[in-house]
Amino acid sequence: QLPTMKMLLLLTALLSAALLASTAPPTCYSRVLSLSKEITESFKELQTSKMVDSCVERLPRLYLDIHNYCVLAKLRDFVAYPGCDRVVEVNELKEKARSLYTILISYCRRDLVFLTDDCNALEIPVSPPIEHS
Repeated sequence: QLPTMKMLLLLTALLSAALLASTAPPTCYSRVLSLSKEITESFKELQTSKMVDSCVERLPRLYLDIHNYCVLAKLRDFVAYPGCDRVVEVNELKEKARSLYTILISYCRRDLVFLTDDCNALEIPVSPPIEHS
């Protein structure tokens, strides 16, 4: 009887902890990190899509690193880019980029630390290291 009760208490505690962890509000950092990854992935998908207008090829590159101070200028340039206004996916991406910029300069301005200001690093994304087996 006692081991069963301990097991039930342990299971209840683990489930409660998991529920609390999944419902914790995002931090400013986690929000901008996830949004920047989402934007970068959406841009990659847009670039490789066969159905998109040819103007997409002329869009400024959109590789984002929120630890790089130049990301602010990169977001401003992308949102202000005059082309592709007729492409819905580009407009949606610009809206996400505008949101990220606003979050970075308004809500998270004191919470973030920029580790670099290397603007060239945002032009040529670093490839993940190749694993040798």
